[in-house]
Amino acid sequence: MNNRNPIIHAWNFIFDHEVSPLRNIPDIAMRHYVLQALGVMWAVCFSLAIGSYTFLAASIVGHVLLIGAAAITVAVLSTAATKPDLFARISGRRHDGEHD
Repeated sequence: MNNRNPIIHAWNFIFDHEVSPLRNIPDIAMRHYVLQALGVMWAVCFSLAIGSYTFLAASIVGHVLLIGAAAITVAVLSTAATKPDLFARISGRRHDGEHD
């Protein structure tokens, strides 16, 4: 890709997976992961460089809480689907078919 505009060339060199050196990674999902990891790294670096320490910390805490809540939800739903008896034991209740 021959582009005379240096800004467009720089943009394509970084973000176009057919131009970027990441094109050498055969797995497109891994290319995407590496680009995302680099993006996060640069976002954190710029955030720290411009003095947004408080915003960065609040953002990280908020994201950790959201991801944690999603992980707990997936774990509970997966357990309910595969081991529903676990919840009956935790509550101290017996199954419908069991009597004293």
